[in-house]
Amino acid sequence: MYQLEENIWLWAFIIIPMMLIIYLWTYFWKKRIQKGFGSSIVLKRLSPDLSFFKSTLKFVVLCLAISFLIIGLVNPKIGTKLETIKREGVDIVFAIDVSKSMLAEDVAPNRLEKSKQLVTQIINNLASDRVGIIAYAGKAFPQLPITTDYASAKMFLQSMNTDMLSSQGTAIDEAIQLSRNYYDDDEQTNRVLIIISDGEDHNDLSVEVAETASEEGIKIYTIGVGSEKGGPIPLKRNGVVMSYKKDQNNETVITRLNQETLRTIANKANGDYVNGNQTADVVKQIRDALNAMDKKEFEAKEFAEYKDQFQWFLGIGLFFLILDILFLERKTAWLKRLNLFNENL
Repeated sequence: MYQLEENIWLWAFIIIPMMLIIYLWTYFWKKRIQKGFGSSIVLKRLSPDLSFFKSTLKFVVLCLAISFLIIGLVNPKIGTKLETIKREGVDIVFAIDVSKSMLAEDVAPNRLEKSKQLVTQIINNLASDRVGIIAYAGKAFPQLPITTDYASAKMFLQSMNTDMLSSQGTAIDEAIQLSRNYYDDDEQTNRVLIIISDGEDHNDLSVEVAETASEEGIKIYTIGVGSEKGGPIPLKRNGVVMSYKKDQNNETVITRLNQETLRTIANKANGDYVNGNQTADVVKQIRDALNAMDKKEFEAKEFAEYKDQFQWFLGIGLFFLILDILFLERKTAWLKRLNLFNENL
């Protein structure tokens, strides 16, 4: 496990592309000016020791030096001591709809990205709770088991997309069934399942499965993402909309938020339905619901000590910096003998 102490310095990496632009501009500017003095053959005779490869190598080494120095300023830390600590919290499983209808852009930027934003903000407001993630469309797929590692949860969350499951549909019942295997304590009462979807469920089993889950102590909260007005489902290639999904009659499919389905599922499992349009309202309602629940005590392993690693990166950066200073842009005798780049031909 690692930590980045000074994340603000990551912005300094913008220096690298700026340097590349300046380097390329200078290179082509020199080429244009040199053409005014004579042909490439004449210039080569006038400056036989000038090496394009060594000047490029100097630039690459300088970029490496700056990159390592920036990482040193960020100060990565590596966990060195793992301890078992006791925490109190709620086990929360997020079931996220990744069906194609979640690509609809009736909420910005689209339903799936909005869902990711909502889950991320909910996780950011948790303290000692454990979280798990399920992806579902026509089938449900375990994405992340119950964990206290919020950073991993957000990383897995961002990797979710509508292409990860080939089976299309919105099988909310399968997501509920799968979530029942996530909780490791049979006597646990503080189990929460949060379903994020547009509610276009084509399976009537969802309500029955929600009632069964409720009998096992699982509270289900549903978050509706989308609008009742709805929108078309874009079909994209390389990020560009090529067309929109059509039905059998070649009519554009309009997908709409089905709040009734989501509200019924939540009510059957002693939970609540939340409209997902306003992120702040969603986070507040979920946080208030979690705070009202009894907390379960559990053990978790966490890194208690982190050691600075900046010195390694600063050392490597200084090494490359010195190397860059020692490099000349002209051919050296040993390089001529090696003829690495066929420059003598």
